Amino acid sequence: MTLMRSLSRRRALPIAWIALFLLSVGLAVPAAPAHAQDQPVIDQIAAVVGNDIILQSEVENAARSMAQQQPNLSYNDQLLREALNQLIDQEVLANRAREDTTIVVSDQQLETQLDQQIQQIARRAGGEERLEEIYGQSILELKEDFREDVREQLLAQQLRARRMRTIEVTPSEVRQWFERIPQDSLPQLPTTVRLAHIVQYPKPTESARQEANEIITAIRDSIVQGGAEFEAMARQFSDDPGTAADGGRIAGVNLDDLVPEFAAVASRTPIGEISQVFYNDAQEGFHILRVNDRSGGTIDFNHILIQVDRRTADPQPVIDHLNAVRDTLRNMEVPFELMARRHSEEERTAENGGRVVDPRSGTRDLVLDALGPSWKSTLDTMETGEISQPTRVQLLTGDRAYHILQLQRRMPAHRVNLETDYERIKQFALQDKQTREMNDWINDLREEVYIDIRMRLDPVATATR
Repeated sequence: MTLMRSLSRRRALPIAWIALFLLSVGLAVPAAPAHAQDQPVIDQIAAVVGNDIILQSEVENAARSMAQQQPNLSYNDQLLREALNQLIDQEVLANRAREDTTIVVSDQQLETQLDQQIQQIARRAGGEERLEEIYGQSILELKEDFREDVREQLLAQQLRARRMRTIEVTPSEVRQWFERIPQDSLPQLPTTVRLAHIVQYPKPTESARQEANEIITAIRDSIVQGGAEFEAMARQFSDDPGTAADGGRIAGVNLDDLVPEFAAVASRTPIGEISQVFYNDAQEGFHILRVNDRSGGTIDFNHILIQVDRRTADPQPVIDHLNAVRDTLRNMEVPFELMARRHSEEERTAENGGRVVDPRSGTRDLVLDALGPSWKSTLDTMETGEISQPTRVQLLTGDRAYHILQLQRRMPAHRVNLETDYERIKQFALQDKQTREMNDWINDLREEVYIDIRMRLDPVATATR
């Protein structure tokens, strides 16, 4: 559940590479910009792309990051060449995107991305103060150094995404792609299931609601009357895992994308002030928020959530409700999808007719052995099409609830084939086609841009991909 429905310029080191470099070598970071130190930074130009330059340190840091992400890669000239090519591709795409007046990066998009990436780096460095100490610059100064690089990243991403959407794959292309794979190389897939469910959350007791209200009220008093820092209180007490580490910050969100209760408070709270305590039914918890900025329909704010303790809830009303829904499904031949939309309290699956998908990959084919114990014990004795009794479950999102479960398909372990795994194979075929066509397109774009590679690698390093 969520709250939302040119050569003359000295390039700063790309923020994404700095973040990954921090991860790979601890607190060691690339050299800070020259104006942040008493001595000049010695670096070399690795390549010139149009009116922009790529520094050798950027290439080296990118290669280290790639090696960190894929342990089978070795830090050598081949990896440096690949890193250099990726950086050149990004500059070529950004150059093309700047010429396309239909591709725009708004100030709000840029600010949001900067905030997110700075926060990621700060967490890896040990906090904002430690990051400022390492670089000898304030967070605001760092953001200004990184601003144009992040803008170019966003421009390149938008152009790439637009091109990717135009690439499709036909059934005959899928078959041809699959037939090129040697039969003895085809993987063995584990047993998978396709499921739908209807979820209900036990309602907390009134005493639990009162306790949560008292906690959030005390937090508000500590901030308003005691002078406590909002961000520090959010990090320590907020039950929103998505924002607590960032001090409760949510930047660049449209008011229309917030749930009604939240939007109403966010729209009327004066900038810089702390709202009164309010309840958000979608998260079953009490909030306070502080509006940092509001421009048109876009808002930047920090919030703290204290959820009501569900462990005190009586499950029997929920079990009775789910039993009644199950009886209706079995006796009146009502479509499961319809009942899920009407009765399930898990918004993400309810709007899709109760269909359960892997939250990481989005696939409906769930590996049976990867599901939790409560799922597996329910499914062990079920036949295809059957609807389970109400059971307590830990959802794939981590929440605990009760649900009734429909087994829609069980696919035994087998070697991958077109008949049973077409959609999975189609995705791999599409990804392969997208990679090939994107590489061809970017190589064509390279012909339109001045590129001078100066970094010394083996002769293959200067060849066009």
